[in-house]
Amino acid sequence: MRLFLVRHGESLGNIDERAYRRFGDHNVPLTQWGYRQALEAGGVIAAYLQAPPSPDLGKLQVWYSPFLRTRQSKDALLEALPTGVVGDIREDYLLREQDFGLFTEIYDHAERKQKFPEEFEKWARLRSNSGKFYARPPDGESRADVAQRVRLFLQTVMRDAENDDHNVVIVGHGVTNRAVEMNFLHRPVEWFERSDNPGNADITLIEGTRAQGYKSILLHQAADRQPGQEDQLRDAYGAVVTITPKPGG
Repeated sequence: MRLFLVRHGESLGNIDERAYRRFGDHNVPLTQWGYRQALEAGGVIAAYLQAPPSPDLGKLQVWYSPFLRTRQSKDALLEALPTGVVGDIREDYLLREQDFGLFTEIYDHAERKQKFPEEFEKWARLRSNSGKFYARPPDGESRADVAQRVRLFLQTVMRDAENDDHNVVIVGHGVTNRAVEMNFLHRPVEWFERSDNPGNADITLIEGTRAQGYKSILLHQAADRQPGQEDQLRDAYGAVVTITPKPGG
């Protein structure tokens, strides 16, 4: 069995945090650079499946988060994959981004503290005393909550896996994809605490069999844009907008 964990390509929110307020977290679009990153990721998956000694073992079952940036990344992947390789394509809300509650669309700690001082202090204490994995943002989800819902999702994946040739692509977010790896490979909480989110359009491959076990590798690391390079994005309504990333964004 193979699981290709693909984080969405570069989104407007990755280069300008104001995008989360402008569009809402669920509706932040990919940049054109991000779409190209996802296209390249699709080509990497296609090449891997077609490489000897076992080309094209089983069709790909494609799962994706309902957020716009993951849907657009899924579309780019499908554009790069041969149609004969792709089987079922399914959306699942359990793969959505972590819910930050009151802190949604506020990614600056100083601004969070200014707007919600009591809630921020409580959250900070929880992070310090219990660890990042268990601390819930006010009215939001902890990373442990994300891991629990991802475990439910994996039950569906394993139910659908009829044999060791089953191939799955999961197009998700940084935290959710790490939670998939944690659950599938039985990683401890310590692993999650010290690991980083994958980069935009990076591919983590989990491969193996039930009898021999599974292991993960970073199959593909996507290229980042050059600082200050202009780009375009296509928003949820199909309109093309030209953007210039902030310095260091």
